[in-house]
Amino acid sequence: MEYNHRSIEQKWQKFWAANQTFKTSESTEKPKYYVLDMFPYPSGAGLHVGHPLGYIASDIFSRYKRLKGFNVLHPMGYDSFGLPAEQYAIETGQHPAITTEANINRYREQLDNIGFSFDWSREIRTSEPDYYTWTQWIFMQSFNAWYNLAEDKANPIATLITKFETSGTAEVQAVTDEDVLTFTAAEWQAFTAEEQQRELLKYRLAYLRESTVNWCAALGTVLANDEVINGVSERGGFPVEQKKMMQWSMRITAYADRLLRGLADIDWPEPLVEMQRNWIGKSVGASVKFPVPQLDRAIEVFTTRVDTIFGVSFVVLAPEHEYVQALTTEEQKAEVEAYIEKTSKKSELDRMADTKTVSGAFTGSYVKHPLTGEDVQVWIADYVLASYGTGAVMAVPSGDQRDYVFAKHFNLPIVAISDTQNIENEADPNKEGRYINSGFINGLTYEEAVPALIAKLEDLKLGKAKINFRMRDAIFGRQRYWGEPVPVYFKNGLPYLIKEEELPLLLPEVDKYLPTESGEPPLGRAEDWKYQAQYEYELSTMPGWAGSSWYWFRYMDPQNRTAFAAKEAVDYWKAVDLYIGGSEHATGHLLYARFWNKILKDLGFHKEEEPFKKLINQGMIQGRSNFVYRVLDENGKGTNTFVSLGLKDAYNTIPLHVDVNIVSNDILDTEKFKAWRPDYANAAFILEHGKYICGTEVEKMSKSKFNVVNPDDIIAQYGADTLRLYEMFIGPLEQAKPWNTNGIEGVYKFLRKVWRLFHDAEGNVVLSDEEPTKAEFKALHKIIKKVADDIERFSFNTSVSAFMICVNELTDLKCNKRAILSDFVKVLTPYAPHITEELWTLLGNPEGSISYAEYPAFNASYLEESEFAYPVSINGKMKMNLPLALDLDQNAVQDIVLANADVQKYLDGKAIKKLIFVKGKIINIVI
Repeated sequence: MEYNHRSIEQKWQKFWAANQTFKTSESTEKPKYYVLDMFPYPSGAGLHVGHPLGYIASDIFSRYKRLKGFNVLHPMGYDSFGLPAEQYAIETGQHPAITTEANINRYREQLDNIGFSFDWSREIRTSEPDYYTWTQWIFMQSFNAWYNLAEDKANPIATLITKFETSGTAEVQAVTDEDVLTFTAAEWQAFTAEEQQRELLKYRLAYLRESTVNWCAALGTVLANDEVINGVSERGGFPVEQKKMMQWSMRITAYADRLLRGLADIDWPEPLVEMQRNWIGKSVGASVKFPVPQLDRAIEVFTTRVDTIFGVSFVVLAPEHEYVQALTTEEQKAEVEAYIEKTSKKSELDRMADTKTVSGAFTGSYVKHPLTGEDVQVWIADYVLASYGTGAVMAVPSGDQRDYVFAKHFNLPIVAISDTQNIENEADPNKEGRYINSGFINGLTYEEAVPALIAKLEDLKLGKAKINFRMRDAIFGRQRYWGEPVPVYFKNGLPYLIKEEELPLLLPEVDKYLPTESGEPPLGRAEDWKYQAQYEYELSTMPGWAGSSWYWFRYMDPQNRTAFAAKEAVDYWKAVDLYIGGSEHATGHLLYARFWNKILKDLGFHKEEEPFKKLINQGMIQGRSNFVYRVLDENGKGTNTFVSLGLKDAYNTIPLHVDVNIVSNDILDTEKFKAWRPDYANAAFILEHGKYICGTEVEKMSKSKFNVVNPDDIIAQYGADTLRLYEMFIGPLEQAKPWNTNGIEGVYKFLRKVWRLFHDAEGNVVLSDEEPTKAEFKALHKIIKKVADDIERFSFNTSVSAFMICVNELTDLKCNKRAILSDFVKVLTPYAPHITEELWTLLGNPEGSISYAEYPAFNASYLEESEFAYPVSINGKMKMNLPLALDLDQNAVQDIVLANADVQKYLDGKAIKKLIFVKGKIINIVI
């Protein structure tokens, strides 16, 4: 019987589904292990061979952990809300739910074909009401919470109301908006209900406020920073502008310090950890106020170098700063408005990245220097962001390169501040020098100057020590249809939650998935969609990251109708032990997931500070493109003649991408090429040695380059086990590597070799119950140890090489011993589960699955060597190898060596001067 991958794989995939082989229960004494893949979005294109890489790695690890006696949770589901389905709905009129369902069915079919050990009984979809009920519920918990700095955690909003009722704001330490009121308990009691709600909104973790957002008019929605590339939308390439809108936000800044501290307690790739550190961006410095006499208020700036304050020669505001309009004089109004309009076309990322362009506008107004009282000009410039710090900076041209370039460009004053007197360089805070030209800190060191300056500013009520974070609160609204409705209605302009028992707030039906003619989001099109038939619902939906910020909890208890997950399930599974996914989620999903995890912990719903203990970023599988070379005529116009790679230099040609699926080992199937596109139907070919050889290049896998390889095609030809092994074989998990279908044949041959270990030449099963030889035990225990070590280190590619070596050794030994092959298939099964299931039954295990067998115990004694083939040299020149027992001493070795006929032949009767012996290394005879 030949190895038939199709029938074997279909048989075992049906068996796993029918028997729910991988269904997980908490009712066990086994230790738990939770393996999770990052939530996939089901696109209409389906999977290409690059997508399953991380899934295969996590599946190998899950299967291995089951063999090692763990109760493994390895679930899968879909992040099924999102912009692509909505855009398709806009274009076709088809409801996003229909498109999403079709895409999920395609994904499921492909995932099943690869043979993953997912517990499909726990499948979740973020767009299903049973799921987004709890996304809405978590939002409600956030709305009903505030951050208590005294306890460094979130508390229910009811505890804040109690504080207000008993002592006003006197004992409240909270993370809040900037404009909170100070009041007594009596004053609080005197507030109207609406005034109280308006003030509480400034404390809530989920709150409404005017924010500067990335507005894409063509898509009719706000976009996150990572959805904007070079000033246009990532999807569609539409223009994006900065716009102020009333938006829901989540107070993630309250958790900034905890998010930063928590990075020390998780096993994540250092580049990813560093990206989160930089995104959070903790800075220790001072808040400084520059009085604005004409407004009777002050511009606040944050600086990490308060010691440079005497070098301030102008102040720069972000174009969106709330004071810009009030500060702009009539003479400067046209210039300022034109500059603001120009800046609105740039995204924040573009503004941060552009370090070379110098642009700005003078407002015409001045502020007072807080220590000298001198007038300081106020400018606007796009290198200052409203969303970072206070949206204002004190410019010190002698201490900051960008301020220096700006000052030189606009001919602004530059004041020396440091003992170096070099106005182009920042004063070095580590120098022992003392300040000059620096007011009352003259003669002080850096360590002395900073506290003195802060004390002075505090005395003047114009500053204080402050810790600042680069991270801003997360905007939580999207003006689109296909997302979670926010469970809020408005009464007299203030937001109120619907009742928990009224969840879920379902998406209403609409006639189109576009904004209304008056500019409201698509939900504004819903007819008779009002709370209690009178109050307007929130018309924005939640962002794409909402559903993916808590989904690992739902996998613990996906059918629960009374809680997001039962306490018993959460207490059992605790946190994800291994998380595998792409590094592109470093500052989006992973930061928000950690944030929501901490909110739920603070409110008593679980006990884990961090959701993901260990995280691995898989590298990208790149495409291997093929090229044909079109011959150009004398006018440089393309002909319908194509020349093979090795002959192209003799012609004037242009390279064209060709579909890799009609190329085999870089040889073009010319008939398929002619059938590929109508304009190639009459193509002519200049061949070399009767073949058309294509050029190659490693590039990103994409449809436009015709280098996308469908896993279905690979599975049909070679099988899922071959695909799984090959994806691991082509390189380390974390590194980028090119896909090359040319190399897959070797892996397929390996599996056929495995199959032949169990069968004779006629295809009959031939297994022996004889005691294995020492050499057979040695080959087996080498692979037992190697694979266990490799999987624990996530070094899957080296395991595949070791499997090939082991099978070659067993083949050379003609091993068909049941004891050896039984343990070998256990070791191989995480990588190639289908063939090993079949071989497991051939070994006499007809009941059940190999998935719950026991990983073989490693016995080091089988690897201990009792003999060594010593290289024997004469006067340093190697002559032969001589096998000798390793327990022999020098005298015994010398007697055996000199008695050897071949050695005597080399000595040719000459006497030896000495014999050098290094145990387990060499023998050298000196004559």
